[in-house]
Amino acid sequence: MVRIGAVGLLILCAAAAVVSALAVSPWWWFAGVLLGAIALLGCYDLLQRRHSVLRNYPVLGHARFLLEAIRPELQQYFVERNYDGRPYDRDTRSIVYERAKGVAAEEPFGSERDMYSRGYEFLVPSMHPGDVPQQIPRVRVGGPDCTRPYDMALLNVSAMSFGSLSSNAVLALNTGAARGGFAHDTGEGGLSEYHLRPGGDIIWEIGTGYFGCRTKDGDFDPDQFREKAAHPAVKCVSLKLSQGAKPGIGGVLPGSKVNSEIAQVRGVPEGETVVSPPYHRVFSTPREMVRFLARMRELADGKPVGFKLCPGSRVQFLSVCKAMLAEDITPDFIVVDGAEGGTGAAPLEFADHLGMPLTEGLITVHNALVGAGLRDRIRIGASGKVATGSDIVKRLAIGADWTNAARAMMFAVGCIQAQRCHTNRCPTGVTTQDPRRARALDVADKSERVRRYQKATVSSALQIMAAMGASHPRDLGPHLLRRRAADTDDFRSYAELYEWLKPGELTVDPPTGWAADWKAADPDSFAA
Repeated sequence: MVRIGAVGLLILCAAAAVVSALAVSPWWWFAGVLLGAIALLGCYDLLQRRHSVLRNYPVLGHARFLLEAIRPELQQYFVERNYDGRPYDRDTRSIVYERAKGVAAEEPFGSERDMYSRGYEFLVPSMHPGDVPQQIPRVRVGGPDCTRPYDMALLNVSAMSFGSLSSNAVLALNTGAARGGFAHDTGEGGLSEYHLRPGGDIIWEIGTGYFGCRTKDGDFDPDQFREKAAHPAVKCVSLKLSQGAKPGIGGVLPGSKVNSEIAQVRGVPEGETVVSPPYHRVFSTPREMVRFLARMRELADGKPVGFKLCPGSRVQFLSVCKAMLAEDITPDFIVVDGAEGGTGAAPLEFADHLGMPLTEGLITVHNALVGAGLRDRIRIGASGKVATGSDIVKRLAIGADWTNAARAMMFAVGCIQAQRCHTNRCPTGVTTQDPRRARALDVADKSERVRRYQKATVSSALQIMAAMGASHPRDLGPHLLRRRAADTDDFRSYAELYEWLKPGELTVDPPTGWAADWKAADPDSFAA
């Protein structure tokens, strides 16, 4: 009765306003129309059956949905502290924004971090620091079977597809990569003109949907692959096994989003829903996989070929190592994607509970390759929440040769972490296919921000290395990264916290901690 009475009162007020407009002044029409609209909304709330809150609290109940809609913004701008936001805290975002704008990313008064909490990490400074190298180190990618090696930068643009990103965002990223001399991973959505037009170095990623090199039935098309891999901008080819934020799951692109441009890039019918399976059709065992990698390298005319994965089972990766040894085939590189990596859209359960974090995944892959005697033939890239110079140095110290960043590069082109990537309503035009929203992203300005951010972050990494007494990434090691193991002064280096294998150790006399997994690994099965 109270609810009906409240709506009735609104109706009476609206009627009174209309009468006043007719009898007193036309200005009362504004109040009449407004009150009438609110009364109609209240009537609708009472009659609808979808939301109990609105049935009990007509009109006022909408405030709950409004506050829920802007909760991320309220949390980000008014609640969270500088160092505890998720996925990226304000300190990290500020560093990226300032470097992208060319502003000195420096802070006064000291750190806000709790350095006495368990898990706090620090890099070991030297009592005799070195000079920052004048020439920025690069990583030669190309094993014994590669005839066209590529020199990789220490920080590159990680995999993000056209479709997930707007055309202007892709153009800005690739233009920045071209100006800065670093690589741009296409993601699995295909090789678009926006990747190729600016002339930046490309890592062409091939996923389970084989977009851009697929047959009508969704199988791998070697002829299309050979033709596109021959493009001079394509420097490497990466086979995606899994992604950190959603390992073991395929993707669905609704038909409503498959416009003519997306359809052409991906090689799919316009207007039809496209399903990416969770597995590759062209192989079903580790042995078949390494053979396929060799075939891709041959079709790519000797360009570096590798694969990307989010590790989960050590046995499974050791099975791949055994297949490499049995076939005498190795990829030129492996990109380890941590479970903390980002995505345009993924089920929360996958993002929260599947796959190894980057630290453990990187150490597992590095150790497995060393123990199998394969590490000198294969380079390792690391992706998953890499944003600052210290992030780069930490990854290099525990086994990576280079790093990739996705969300940090998005920050550089204007992303504000609104977390609306999956809605097509990105407020800054980064993750949308709405041309009106994408128009807000100015390619000329944002591409220069990408270049500046990458250059400043690599420079920061080199400065940190020099402070540690390292003149080159090869001088780094797990002994230079420490973690507080308890709420005391019990700091331990990564050399102590993890077991580190010797070259070829697994093939001769596997250590106790690895022996059972090495024995269980089968080059003809992905069983865990």
